[in-house]
Amino acid sequence: MKSSIRSMRRAELSQAAFETLVKYGIRNTTLERIARKAGVSKGVVLHHFGDKDALFEAVMRRANTVLRDGVIELFRHAKTPTERLAAVIVGNFSEPVFQREVCNAWISLCADVPYNRQNQRIQRVIDARMRSNLMSALCEVPDVPAPSDTAEHIAVLIDGLWLKAGLNSSDTIGSACVDHIYKAICAQAGLSAERRNELSAALERMTTISTIVLQSNAFLQKASGQR
Repeated sequence: MKSSIRSMRRAELSQAAFETLVKYGIRNTTLERIARKAGVSKGVVLHHFGDKDALFEAVMRRANTVLRDGVIELFRHAKTPTERLAAVIVGNFSEPVFQREVCNAWISLCADVPYNRQNQRIQRVIDARMRSNLMSALCEVPDVPAPSDTAEHIAVLIDGLWLKAGLNSSDTIGSACVDHIYKAICAQAGLSAERRNELSAALERMTTISTIVLQSNAFLQKASGQR
């Protein structure tokens, strides 16, 4: 019971830290502001996390867990390697993950990666998972001549589009990002008309599924740490 209450409190504080990070940026996010947002004392925050770095680590893990779970959920509906590839792409640009506020916070967290070894380790895990997911699909997609190169290009594009979205003053549409990547894959891999149509259909199907599944109350409650 105590463990459950502690987990709930940590989840609440992580959410408060995330919302504070979105509003103030990493430089101006303080333990006092996080505590005020959560409606607790600074001492409670320190009791659960020790310092701001530990709290930001939890925020980083939390945000990426939601993204990971979204991709996994889409994998469950993918019937072909092409749809698995589409699941990775769409999962990175679907709600509740791809929103301007989340992109802004992601930039703030990434800015701290060069100076924080723990966050460096987390980022390496994230990058490795992205590459593994892409490679597992691309190696089985017909007519892709260099899966490793294509996987690298897609990963760079995803990061770049997140960065651009975080720097924009207006919302970036996830479907537009998916379309950018679709065009890049077609050009990079030199896909035939048949394969382009197959990928386009897979992206459309995964987008439809993500709208239904990833925005459902059950998934959103799980993503927010509610049970």
